[in-house]
This record gives sequence, C-alpha cells and structure tokens, in this order.
Amino acid sequence: MAKYECEHCGMGVADMKCAKCGESLVHDHITKDDGTKVAIAKCPSGCGKIKSPMCCGHDMSCDL
Repeated sequence: MAKYECEHCGMGVADMKCAKCGESLVHDHITKDDGTKVAIAKCPSGCGKIKSPMCCGHDMSCDL
C-alpha cells in the first residue's frame, strides 16, 4: 500500500485502489524522453497508472 504525504502541510493519502480490479495502487516512476522522472501510482495487475497525487502545488512524496 502506497502512502503519500505532503511535505508542506502534512496532508496524506493512503491505500488508493484501482476502480477496475480493486487492487491497491503501488508507487513507481516513469522516465520521460528528456530524462526527467515523474512519480506515478500504478495498478499491480496492469490495469493502468496515474500521476502521483499533488498537494500545495507539489507532488506528494511516498516513502517505500
């Protein structure tokens, strides 16, 4: 289970689930063509992925 937390205000999000299969999303990264990394939350069953949550205008961090 991925737990995201805002480094600015402390707000957190935990246990986001895939609407297709009900599995808990896991934290990961993708690398863009320019070499920068983007944090994502993805379905471990392969249903899809979303950009990681944001808060206070910044990506929330995930400690794994």
